[in-house]
Amino acid sequence: MCGAKAGGPDASTAKSGETTIQGSVTRDGQPVSGYVRLLDSSGEFTAEVPTSATGQFRFYAAEGTWTLRALVPGATADRKVVAQQGGLTEVAIAV
Repeated sequence: MCGAKAGGPDASTAKSGETTIQGSVTRDGQPVSGYVRLLDSSGEFTAEVPTSATGQFRFYAAEGTWTLRALVPGATADRKVVAQQGGLTEVAIAV
């Protein structure tokens, strides 16, 4: 079991200029609970957070190309994202 806070780190803990990847996981338009993994550009596991009760997740990451892998009961979905230094990348993952 993952020891990370549901939804990922709290936005209030972000430092100025932090690169943030955040979003939500849904099924048929409804939030779904599960986990989201952050994989680097070569597909290597970097981090994992459980989604919040509203399907939300957040990672603080380095600039670059990442894959987000949503793992929910009965489904898995991948989304590639490009994070810019100091930017906020919003991602919606439908499974």
